[in-house]
Amino acid sequence: MSHRVCPWWLGYLLASPLRRLLQNPTEIVKPYVSAGMSVLDIGCGMGFFSLPLAELVGKRGKVICVDLQEKMIGGLRRRAEKAGLSDRIDARVCNKDSLGVRDIIHKIDFAVAFALVHEVPDKERLFSEIYKTMKAAGKLLLAEPAGHVSKTDFGKTVSIAQAEGFELLTELDIRRSHAVLLQAHA
Repeated sequence: MSHRVCPWWLGYLLASPLRRLLQNPTEIVKPYVSAGMSVLDIGCGMGFFSLPLAELVGKRGKVICVDLQEKMIGGLRRRAEKAGLSDRIDARVCNKDSLGVRDIIHKIDFAVAFALVHEVPDKERLFSEIYKTMKAAGKLLLAEPAGHVSKTDFGKTVSIAQAEGFELLTELDIRRSHAVLLQAHA
């Protein structure tokens, strides 16, 4: 599902503590995630959101993390092991045509797609796959970097998500991003 994929070595920068000063991942997802949930982190990289999500879902929850790049997934696995969270994280390498999530149809309470949809050439397929994983009324946090994606292009992306079954709940205020919270139709 890739198009212009972020180089794997940037994963270290994207998961850095410095980024947390601008965009605190825990604060961004905390309102939508609770213990015991099943969460999908799409384009997880080295785990900027994955590790905080794993802490929030607790021992009874699960975070399914997918990324196109093996080196990103490898970095995530090392970071999860070091943080003592690997038992809550299911890290998967997806391929360019599919997220590889057929085994989690209707099992996801919350999903995050942060700064990756602009890299995907077939957005319809992406949102269709995400939608199929969602439980009724499951939520998707969709965000794109304001520096890479225009407000107009982000609006088109949201329209594609809506055409695949998501309902727009609200716009979100996330620093340096265009962001919305979507919900799967109940």
